Amino acid sequence: MKFTKMHGAGNDYVYVDCFAQPIPKDPPALARAVADRHFGIGGDGLILICPIDGADAEMRMFNADGSTAEMCGNGIRCVAKYVHDHGIAVRDSLRIVSAGRKFEVDLTVKNGKVQRVRVDMGEPIFESAKMPTTLAGHPPTDVPLEIAGRQFKVTCMGTPNPHCVTFVDEPTDELVLGFGPKIERDSHFPNRINVEFVQVLNRETVRQRTWERGSGETLACGSGACAVCIAGVLTGRTERRITSKLLGGDLQLEWDEATNHVFMTGPAAEVFSGEWPE
Repeated sequence: MKFTKMHGAGNDYVYVDCFAQPIPKDPPALARAVADRHFGIGGDGLILICPIDGADAEMRMFNADGSTAEMCGNGIRCVAKYVHDHGIAVRDSLRIVSAGRKFEVDLTVKNGKVQRVRVDMGEPIFESAKMPTTLAGHPPTDVPLEIAGRQFKVTCMGTPNPHCVTFVDEPTDELVLGFGPKIERDSHFPNRINVEFVQVLNRETVRQRTWERGSGETLACGSGACAVCIAGVLTGRTERRITSKLLGGDLQLEWDEATNHVFMTGPAAEVFSGEWPE
């Protein structure tokens, strides 16, 4: 099986071009194998780039533990870059499907290669039942959540992945690595949840670390950065247009008031290609 390693702000996945070869028989098991950073290729998971009617490509993503997610913000930028740079659809705007939803992406191209991608992530999901969460509010906004004897104020929404955002003085290892997995699996989140620990630097800049459902801490989380932008506005901490500083780089976010859509802009990079023995 041929593969390509790509990353968006350090959020790295193994990509398989299913335009050129068959879809793997057992993607969850393959995701667990290739994502292993010691015995595999290494990455936050597996993403299949597949043909689909009515769009330029479909993205099927699997976390490092083999579970699936509704969306991968950094992943979809890399899919767009691959589709353009490898000649599947050479246009400045593309349509990519993920989990049945169609996403519009705009490409910044230099010397024939995609450098940055702007993704229309659509409208946020505020209904608690659709995230899902049993916390009160539509959406839950700065509501108290006690985890292992510690109180957090959390704001939750879907972008479309479910996210739980908490603003802290500093996103330390103690918080991210210690409380991230506990919040992910807390009983208030029946299908687990992604967790953002966010430090507000000013009204247009934040520092973010994310504990991702199914992958652990990642260097960047695109849908999580969108959730941070929304949570900042809902709680009055930030403007509608912000820069999120993640461990792997910066993402630009905008929650457009006129359309209610969230837009994410960031880099996409191809690292190397190879063959995985089936």
